[in-house]
Amino acid sequence: MYKFIEGGVTAPQGFTAQGICASIKPSNKTKRDLALIYCDVLCNASAVFTKNLVKSDAVKVTQKHLENGKAQAVIVNSGNANTCNADGEEKAEKMCEIASDVLGVNKSDVIVASTGVIGEILPIEPIIDGCRKMRGTLSKDGGTNAAEAIMTTDTVKKETAITMTLGGKEVTIGGIAKGSGMIHINMGTMLSFVTTDASISSEMLDCALKEAVEDSYNMVSVDGDTSTNDTLAVMASGKAENPEIVEKNEDYYTFVNSLTEAFKVLAKKLAKDGEGATKLLICSVNGAKSKQDAVKISKSVICSSLLKSAMFGADANWGRVLCAIGYSGADVDVKKVDVSFKSAKGLIDVCKNGAGVLFSEEKAKEILLEDEINIIIGLGDGNGKAEAYGCDLTYDYVKINGDYRT
Repeated sequence: MYKFIEGGVTAPQGFTAQGICASIKPSNKTKRDLALIYCDVLCNASAVFTKNLVKSDAVKVTQKHLENGKAQAVIVNSGNANTCNADGEEKAEKMCEIASDVLGVNKSDVIVASTGVIGEILPIEPIIDGCRKMRGTLSKDGGTNAAEAIMTTDTVKKETAITMTLGGKEVTIGGIAKGSGMIHINMGTMLSFVTTDASISSEMLDCALKEAVEDSYNMVSVDGDTSTNDTLAVMASGKAENPEIVEKNEDYYTFVNSLTEAFKVLAKKLAKDGEGATKLLICSVNGAKSKQDAVKISKSVICSSLLKSAMFGADANWGRVLCAIGYSGADVDVKKVDVSFKSAKGLIDVCKNGAGVLFSEEKAKEILLEDEINIIIGLGDGNGKAEAYGCDLTYDYVKINGDYRT
């Protein structure tokens, strides 16, 4: 139903982008920290945001601009979150104004986002100068520069693109994301900008986004902290010229499925690149009484600091998995729980029916030394299943966050 391809946010028809170093932090002289994404037509658009009561003013401005379900451009900076500032909303609107001038779009059709340190005044002059420098430079190749420009403590760029067929037409979805720490996504510092050339109404795009986010981004946790700036925005140009999706028909569900898979790729990249992380943790739960119970358990496990520490040390301490299941709030019979650890080095059973089984510590260590670990939990209670994404907890996480601001 879908196929992954090379590319990112500029893969769909109609979209170009660019990212440059604007030196928003005076100490930054080389890293890209300002990005523009543009479509040559007005798009149907939707977004979901952080549920933290403390929100960046960029979030508030974008929420206002998307009330009509339309957008044509994105401006985003890293290095400063523009949060908890007296002039934050004024600065966010100014960013939209300069983007509208450079790109020739309406100010109200610009999505704005910021990421970085909270509580520091956003310097607007480097953003104005940087935007003007990008005039005329946006291109199909500029998407990867935009992906770099939104990074903060990220160590790698996060991009993906996927194609599917809707109504006999090839449709593409492309996206970029950033996030390494302060990630416990509950949308409903992670930023993601997704584009598509699908023809889909604003109402159906909004429905598709909210469905896709539940099994992807909302299943990620790095450190249990929900950012003040979380923004996931989607723009649809309609340039694929498929029959417009205006109801929940077969094409709609094909689109949702592809959107979900694209989000999952980016979600895993976020988790694997968690601050200081050395391993991606995937907790797969099956046999729960309900999907809700499976979600609670999978997220409880990947959020456990004790379990995350054990995975860093390649210690098959399965009791920490049972402990996290027990306090998850899920309706579960702990005497039916099975636990296994799996990686590229193989699979090992460590718990059956809520009790330990004999296993080779040497084999377990070999499995857990890999950089991607699947924690497989069977509950034997029903058909509910879920998958959550996290990372190990290392010394470097504390080092990074011990002096993040200074």
